[in-house]
Amino acid sequence: MASRGKCLVIEDDEDTSGLIGVILTGQGFDVHFAETGAEALLIASGSALSLITLDLGLPDMDGRDVARRLRHVTAVPILMITAYAQAEDELNGIASGASAYLIKPFHPVQLRAIVQNICPDPEITRLSTPTSKLEPTERPDRGTL
Repeated sequence: MASRGKCLVIEDDEDTSGLIGVILTGQGFDVHFAETGAEALLIASGSALSLITLDLGLPDMDGRDVARRLRHVTAVPILMITAYAQAEDELNGIASGASAYLIKPFHPVQLRAIVQNICPDPEITRLSTPTSKLEPTERPDRGTL
């Protein structure tokens, strides 16, 4: 499987970051980790990233502030993965720059599906993109399609 690029997992819980890392590595990403907002901003400002996952409850700053600051240095998809489960939390997360929002605990299938939606695999996209236009076909019994 070809690399889908570099993913930055911003998560202070080692078990959660490990799980996310295993899933995203399996999806073809080169996964890097940051445990604090400050560390994440430093890494993001000097890296070509394809995807960022972001926890809201970081030890040094609110994840929404991190998302806003990230938006000043990158336009890559940001997936917020958090235990904050209220509708208002999700709306505020999206308003702060997140591309998608996933509530903990989550099933690995959910993470894979959201990642595929916000950061499509270029190989799958290439294979599913038509290389030529279809011409209308006449059907004697039903007219032109």
